[in-house]
Amino acid sequence: MTDEALLKDNLQKKRETYIPRGIGNGNSNIADYAKGATLIDNEGRKFIDFAGAIGTLNVGHSHPKVSEAVKKQVDRYLHPGFNVIMYNSYINLAEKLCAITPGSFDKMAMLFNSGAEAIENAVKVARKYTKRQAVVSFERGFHGRTNLTMGMTSKVKPYKYNFGPYTPEVYQAPFPYMANKPEQMTDEQYIDYSIMRFKEFFVTSVAPETVACVVMEPVQGEGGFVIPPERFVKEVKKFCSDHGIVFVADEIQTGFARTGKLFASEHFDIEPDVMTLSKSLAAGLPLSAVVGKTEIMDASSPGELGGTYAGNPVACEAALAVIDIIEEEKLTEKAEKIGAVLEEKLVELKSLHNFLGDVRRLGAMVAVEINDAEGRPDKTRTGAITSYANNNGLLLLSAGVKGNIVRFLSPLVITDEELQEGLDILEEAFKAAAD
Repeated sequence: MTDEALLKDNLQKKRETYIPRGIGNGNSNIADYAKGATLIDNEGRKFIDFAGAIGTLNVGHSHPKVSEAVKKQVDRYLHPGFNVIMYNSYINLAEKLCAITPGSFDKMAMLFNSGAEAIENAVKVARKYTKRQAVVSFERGFHGRTNLTMGMTSKVKPYKYNFGPYTPEVYQAPFPYMANKPEQMTDEQYIDYSIMRFKEFFVTSVAPETVACVVMEPVQGEGGFVIPPERFVKEVKKFCSDHGIVFVADEIQTGFARTGKLFASEHFDIEPDVMTLSKSLAAGLPLSAVVGKTEIMDASSPGELGGTYAGNPVACEAALAVIDIIEEEKLTEKAEKIGAVLEEKLVELKSLHNFLGDVRRLGAMVAVEINDAEGRPDKTRTGAITSYANNNGLLLLSAGVKGNIVRFLSPLVITDEELQEGLDILEEAFKAAAD
């Protein structure tokens, strides 16, 4: 056994001894070096990254501009704590986020550490502003693993099972799924039906006068990259406006050029009252943000919001670099090109393998359903596809409430050569799953 293999075996034994099995690993290899959309493990094996650390690496691994910004900040100071003393990068990033997010109104921004923490604080400010308690999310939605966000999340296993009880006054509204539209309905009829069900929900489940906020992913992430019709999204936003409910767009996975626009909300021509951001905000460093209307964000008193590590200056400098990179390298346009290539390949593979179902995308946020011969979700075959990929040089993830979605979250800086190499492995993974 080589020294590298011995190291991997030793680390695996330590991992099993010291780290709970509840912390999952899609790939058992040991990362050694990563750049752009390529990762090398400690035995020198190469992996094309179609996972992007679950969507956190839109500007890729170790982008030189991000690395430079981080190194410069590390030499100055690591974390004086914004609640103790102010520093430039927090304020500059807040200003930048207010400028680039949708909304023709005055905005404020506050920074935190994780997506779940951003959601929690969005709910806090909505409750403070409206003086209401109820929170509405959607079927198939995913918003985090804290107690409140687990209650807002739809998928029971593995996220919620035996972890309750959950925070009260949290409700899940119906959400359209165009791929599962009844055959006898036209698209427009199904959208009308989905809007009707959404409005009936506020008669049968919770009164709108008691609802502080509705939290919606413009594209459902963990739920399977489910893209709602624009008319449905607009009706939800209008319903919130008509009833004094804060509309929160959870752009944690969809933000920062992933969908071919800087934020997915722009595809639906809406201006959210509040937005939550994280993942690709800081190129892999822990950072999240809540951005929203000034009157909502400023309803709390000093000391009611914040956190010890919230808005760490190293992560803030990384985020400022990320925003520059997206503009300089035209990553919104690049996302659309990547997505088109992926879609074309998946449609080709669908013609070869009858277990591929609906192919859908918004920009480079791409997914394909894997079904059995009767058209039912096939979680087992989906697992075989992702396992083959991960064992043969392609980092690949699944998703969906029923575990039958293969999703694609490659860095937007991926080269044509890296993309093609990944697609070649993907083709072999589908071929192996067909046998």
